[in-house]
Amino acid sequence: MKPTGKKARPFVPTEIHVCTVKDEKGPLGILSIQTTEGLLDIALDRQTADAIVDAINTIRSKLDSDGSGI
Repeated sequence: MKPTGKKARPFVPTEIHVCTVKDEKGPLGILSIQTTEGLLDIALDRQTADAIVDAINTIRSKLDSDGSGI
């Protein structure tokens, strides 16, 4: 992907759903986010889920401070 100089606008979530599925490799979490642009489905293993929780906690701490850190 070539940079175009324009930053894409973020998707705005309108609904969030979660579920789990299991296959021969083990369980996966499915995070489904309905956005203003369509549906975004993300399959998560434990390591990825932990990384997303850490990222959300970082965002929360910045939002809780003064909001200017983002």
